[in-house]
Formats: sequence, C-alpha cells, structure tokens
Amino acid sequence: MEGLLTRCRALPTLATCSCQLSGYVPRRLHYCAPGRGQRLVLSRVFQPQNLREDQVLSLEGRASDLTCKSQRLMLQVGLIHPASPGCFHLLPYTVRAMEKLIRVIDQEMQAIGGQKVNMPSLSPAELWRATNRWDLLGKELLRLRDRHGKEYCLGPTHEEAITALVASQKTLSYKQLPLLLYQVTRKFRDEPRPRFGLLRGREFYMKDMYTFDSSPEAAQQTYSLVCDAYCSLFDRLGLRFIKVQAAVGSIGGTTSHEFQLPMDVGEDRLAVCPSCSFSANMETLDLSQTNCPACQVPLTETKGIEVGHTFYLGTKYSSIFNAQFTNVQGKPSLAEMGCYGLGVTRILAAAIEVLSTEDYIRWPRLLAPYQVCLIPPKKGSKEAAAAELIGHLYDHITEVVPQLCGEVLLDDRTHLTIGNRLKDANKLGYPFVIITGKRALEDPAHFEVWSQNTGEVVFLTKEGIVELLSPVQTV
Repeated sequence: MEGLLTRCRALPTLATCSCQLSGYVPRRLHYCAPGRGQRLVLSRVFQPQNLREDQVLSLEGRASDLTCKSQRLMLQVGLIHPASPGCFHLLPYTVRAMEKLIRVIDQEMQAIGGQKVNMPSLSPAELWRATNRWDLLGKELLRLRDRHGKEYCLGPTHEEAITALVASQKTLSYKQLPLLLYQVTRKFRDEPRPRFGLLRGREFYMKDMYTFDSSPEAAQQTYSLVCDAYCSLFDRLGLRFIKVQAAVGSIGGTTSHEFQLPMDVGEDRLAVCPSCSFSANMETLDLSQTNCPACQVPLTETKGIEVGHTFYLGTKYSSIFNAQFTNVQGKPSLAEMGCYGLGVTRILAAAIEVLSTEDYIRWPRLLAPYQVCLIPPKKGSKEAAAAELIGHLYDHITEVVPQLCGEVLLDDRTHLTIGNRLKDANKLGYPFVIITGKRALEDPAHFEVWSQNTGEVVFLTKEGIVELLSPVQTV
C-alpha cells in the first residue's frame, strides 16, 4: 500500500495539490511572485489559428460551405477545429465559454426547482420501439449493435429513458411533484448534410429538461414557468429572441413553442405580427394565411435559428412506460409530462453569428472566455521600460476585483508588436483590452483601455481601471 501511495504522489495530476503544501511549483504552470497566484498567459493556451482565408477553406472544404459568419470566425481564431463532417473539436476558448453558458443555464433551471441528472448516451432500442420512434425517426438515429447483437442508438433526446427511469420509482407521491429533471450532455443526430459549423452538426451539446406533474393544469403552470426561465436566460445573455408557436414533430404532445434568434442564415421561416404578440413558425400556418389570426394585421416574415424548444407532452410517454404517482386519494395516476430543450453549442454559435462583425468575434458579456486581455510592450521597444507595470496591474486587478480572478489573460508574446496582438485581441472579442503603451511611462502611468463591446478607447490609471472593471459581472 505504501508503494502505491508513493507512486500516486508522483502522478502529475496530484502535483498541484502537493505544491500547496510544500511550496513546490510544477514547471508546467506559470509561476508569479509568492502570494500573487498564477498569471494566465496566452502563450500557454492551445489555440491553433488559421487566420489566412485559404487555410480555413482547406480545413473545412469548399468555399461555398463557409456561408456562415460564425463558422468562418470560429475556425479562423481557433475556437473549433473540424474532426469529421458535422463534428468538431471544441478548443479551450470555446470550452470556457460553454462552461459559463452551462452555469447560467444551471442557475435558471435550479431557480425553478430543476434537479440535474446525467443519463447514458447509449439508449436501448427496446425503449424506442415501445414509442414507435425507432422506426419513426428513420435514418436520423445513429444506431449500433454490441457484441451480443443488442441494438442501441446514440440518443438525440431522452424522453424514453427519463420516463422509464421515473416509472421504475414505484413510491412516487403527489407530494414530490412537480418533478423537474434536466441534464446537459452530448446529443447525436445523423444529419444528411451538416453545415454552418456548430449551428447544425451531428454531435452537439444540449440541455434537456423533463417535467412530471400531477394534473394538466399543474403541467401547464410548469410549462409557463420553464418558458419564463428561458426568457430570463436569453435576456441575461443580451440576445434578442422570438418565442413562436411550433409543430410538435416526432416528439409529440399538444403544445409546442420554439425560441428563435432572428438571423439571415436561419433555416426556419417565421411569421411575426407587428401589431400584437402573435408569432409562429411558418410550417404551422396554412400557406394561404397572410394575416394574423388574432388581429388580422398582415404578418411579416423573417428567418431564425432555433435555440430552444418546449413541448407539453401530456401522458404520451407516461402511459407507455406506466410512469405513475400516488395521488391525494391514494390511487395511482399517470404523470403529466413536458420536455424542454436548449441547444448549448448552438446558442454559442448563434450568439457569435448575431453579435459579431464580419472580422471580429463579439460575445455575450457573460460568456466571453476571458473578460480582460493585457498587452505588454514589445520586447526591445521604448515602452519596454514599463513592462513590469502590466504584471503589477494583473495582480492588482485580480486582488481588488475578485470576480475577475481567472478572467484576466496576459498576452506575453512580446516578440510581436502591440498592433499585431491588438488585432488578435479584437478578433477574439475580449470585452476589455488593456495596453501598456507610451503613456505608461508617465507618472502616474496611464494605460490604453479598449472596451470592445462599445468601441470606446480611454486612457486610465490603475485606479481608473479598477473602477471601470468593478461592475463587471461573471458567472
């Protein structure tokens, strides 16, 4: 046992813990002055960049395939890298942004009573055959057999699995309802022609919630509650959305709404009334219907990308799997269900599509991989005398503005000019870029501060920078 512990202590994954006790710092980490913590430096970030247009085309295929701004920008700056048609490596910046988005989603779902679970991606065929969706979904399901000949699919959604799980709990009481279970996992769909990068792929991340209620009235209340949480989510992200009436499709149920982000590359055609709150996916309307059914005002048409979808399912699935609870009279009753999806990776790409310029990525402020990028002077330049100031500024920001600890990145590539590094920072979309330029040699030192989301450039002292950054919100 002692020999095993000795070997375990030598493992790299445990080195970080042991250094806190012994003072030893592994060479793979960038070390700063004692007590200052570790500075995050750009040179250590794994970020393949393909800034020349021809390199991007060779990675992704034909020029005609790069018709989507978010796809082109994410490839150029190294946010994603193609793995196979419809599948992408998500690189460190994207993973940081996605983890932040998931934290926001968790906050909204748990605020309404959601409980997080994690279900297997591998789903037995018998569950899908029970609902007839094994045949209904056809080639959209990615299917496989194990060595024993047992059939499975890689789940595009989990209605069958979650209902079977709840049905297995034989002691469920009405006092435990509503039950709101959700997960954030990889999903799989055999798209015939994946395109637009993360907007339409074969493998993607999705938040899917499934709710169980004691009555249709209670289920409708839960439905409204989740829809309100979705509205709150998109409001927090600063994304303009439209909630539209939608078809239930292969998931089923009696009521459905989509949450759409209006954009030109959207594949959904939406009918919106300029006079009242009516809006619908065009596929739900009669082709001859040109006026709003509520107020008879002519409808306007726009395009959108679906980033969320909600369904009131009733007992469609609970009746098949016998998902019951004991009601107030002590008798078994079928649970009334709803299901609610959010495309996690799609929201990331759609936000970039909506907010970015043709050349520069812009993020929802809460989701920016890093909030602040610090650019020191070029090595050997006149301003190099002020190089130490940027390190002191880094430490000061992370100490005085605690929410920015882990949110400040130092671009230590001092062999490059400030202009080249500023160009990269603009492309990556840090909300704040702080440059040590000529005025850093003044007394007191003034730093050039770029606020990317507003386009404002100001010169501030260290104290002024802290005042500017203190209100910044993070998750």
